[in-house]
Amino acid sequence: MNMFLDYLLTAIPLGMTFLFGCTGEILTEKSGHLNLGIPGIMCMGGACGCLALHVMYGSALPPFLILILAVLAAFAGGVLMGMIYSFLTVSLKANQNVTGLAMTTFGVGTTKFIMSSLATEAMSYLYALDYFRFPFADSSTSLKYCGVLMYVAILIALAASFVLSRTKVGLHLRAVGENPATADAVGINVTLYKYVATGIGSGIAALGGLYYIMDYSGSYEAYKSIEALGWLAVALVIFTLWRPHISIIGSILFGMLYLAGSHLPTLLGIRLDMSATPLLQMLPYVVTIVVLIVTSVSKKRENQPPAALGLPYFREER
Repeated sequence: MNMFLDYLLTAIPLGMTFLFGCTGEILTEKSGHLNLGIPGIMCMGGACGCLALHVMYGSALPPFLILILAVLAAFAGGVLMGMIYSFLTVSLKANQNVTGLAMTTFGVGTTKFIMSSLATEAMSYLYALDYFRFPFADSSTSLKYCGVLMYVAILIALAASFVLSRTKVGLHLRAVGENPATADAVGINVTLYKYVATGIGSGIAALGGLYYIMDYSGSYEAYKSIEALGWLAVALVIFTLWRPHISIIGSILFGMLYLAGSHLPTLLGIRLDMSATPLLQMLPYVVTIVVLIVTSVSKKRENQPPAALGLPYFREER
């Protein structure tokens, strides 16, 4: 029982990394834009947050303010990446898939440059580890991973779900993603909604990178794993059928599946070749493919992506 609890308390915090990225991508896709730059944006969020922590090292600022400023720096880094993506795909009508992949390449490369330079200096940014892991920073169990940003991730997902389903802004955003020409005809500013949704969505996704480094891993090498987790966050969007509130459960499941290779053999009392661990880490992708097949066969409209997803909008053609 204790081993399962430890497994769960490790999987839930890991899943919050996916939840940040997934929630941000859902907001972006609801505006009709497929942003495959999420892995790079999450990397940049981690780098910007850690850079801010590095700058504040040794200052007299209270811990809660250091944490807030680091989160704001990560969010700002994500918003900047989102604005670049929006300018290219919304204003210049560039191909969304190619632009997103370019953003990922740029984000991952820039993050490696920033983080490798920070790792050479003593303490640098990991001094703030206890601030992020509050109130369980002193715990010797997996409970120490359940820090402040874990609850922030859940609150953001619930807030995003409420906005999308219960507010006028959410209705307009969904209209833009389903049929931008019709939305434009009734007076909705399509360009504004696309920019704002992508910017905020990218900012939220960026928090996942900072969270993974400062809450979950607490390691100088953690940034090297963010890109792979970013792709899982994109897969989670499909798995949860573009519903932020369902993403909370989905992210925990993805965390459990991702860690299955290192925890399940112990729980089941079996010996497993170490080479099988990476294979078991593919489980979230396999499950996503199954869900994609099932939803495609069912053809229920509410389980499908926004109708205009990935399609550039040319106002003169409406």
